Amino acid sequence: MLVSREFKFDSAHFLPAYKGKCENLHGHTYKLRVTFEGEPDKEGMVVDFARIKEIVGGKVLAELDHKNLNDVIANPSAENIAAWIWGKLEGGIDGVKLYAVRVWETEGCFVEVLARDREAC
Repeated sequence: MLVSREFKFDSAHFLPAYKGKCENLHGHTYKLRVTFEGEPDKEGMVVDFARIKEIVGGKVLAELDHKNLNDVIANPSAENIAAWIWGKLEGGIDGVKLYAVRVWETEGCFVEVLARDREAC
């Protein structure tokens, strides 16, 4: 069974290796969805939504919200942001497996990292 929770955060970044307008400092309101996989426990839950909020808030949002992402991630493309978030959350909640991390940079543009992609690495 899959359980997801979504978050929003505001950050600035620039892409030093990119040639185009995104090489300049600019900001986004990012949307983040994290999905965990597991079996319901005796309370009928895979993972409590409040626990997801606590973990993501402390390990991800505290580091990224209202920050210059270049101070946290060397080349903060959407792909690298999603991979960084995966690294922060993997193994972070006992009894459940991180299944997916999806980061929207704009309303119609997102990157998704799946467990199967990470297992192939």
